[in-house]
Amino acid sequence: MASDAELIEILIVDDDQGDIELTREVLAASRLKLNITDVHDGEECLRYLRNEGKYRETSKPDLIFLDLNMPRMDGREALKHIKADPDLRHIPVVILTTSDADEDIIRTYSEGANCYVQKPVGLSELQKVVSMVESFWFSVVKLPTAK
Repeated sequence: MASDAELIEILIVDDDQGDIELTREVLAASRLKLNITDVHDGEECLRYLRNEGKYRETSKPDLIFLDLNMPRMDGREALKHIKADPDLRHIPVVILTTSDADEDIIRTYSEGANCYVQKPVGLSELQKVVSMVESFWFSVVKLPTAK
């Protein structure tokens, strides 16, 4: 669990800039000290997490918000790579997607997702959901300290 004084690294992986901005807006209202980075597909996510190319100097995130439906490499495939990598598998991954398909829910949990949240419609509902997720992961849960 991060203390209020620690900087918490959050990675948002989503191809919808509007959803990214809404999520950032909700997180910005947090009492926690956050550094929020966003990438737009699974390939970019993996380059970021593996410190490749322009991401050589990035820190590993403390939490990943991962959308499922994206171009090039979708969130399902990215999740599989994250959880198969010994250097990344400890990072909690919250699936934040519009999909409510049982197949997606079952598959992502089978692949190691830590949480599955359907994106609500509307800012106020999104605020509630993201705030609850944030509170759970950074106030209740004990996270690994190794980065």
